[in-house]
Amino acid sequence: MLTHHIPKMTDPYSDLRGFPAEKSVEPQHVGKVLSELIALKGLARVHGSQQLQQAWQTVAGEEIGRRSRVMELTRGVLQISVGSSAVLNELAGFHKQSLLVNLQQQFAHLKIREIKFKLKTDLK
Repeated sequence: MLTHHIPKMTDPYSDLRGFPAEKSVEPQHVGKVLSELIALKGLARVHGSQQLQQAWQTVAGEEIGRRSRVMELTRGVLQISVGSSAVLNELAGFHKQSLLVNLQQQFAHLKIREIKFKLKTDLK
């Protein structure tokens, strides 16, 4: 039986794309490539933002939900904007841990590991 050796190709433009030059170019599964492309281009963010906002409103409740908004979820850190420093201090000082635990329990699929609050005075 003959075995045919196919040489690995290298990407001559890898350094321009930020990839290591020594990495070989091998075929990848189409599903993986499409998932990476969707994530890279942010095509799933609109639906994701709505889902995050709903999760936040559910856990935060009406009062806190009215005075805060989800900004983004990046690497497990949920960024929440608040409209005043008083609300920021209250959330960070007294409610952060319980909100985080409730998010992790009720919305485990979001994989939230931390909440950060940011002051955004133009929040309505």
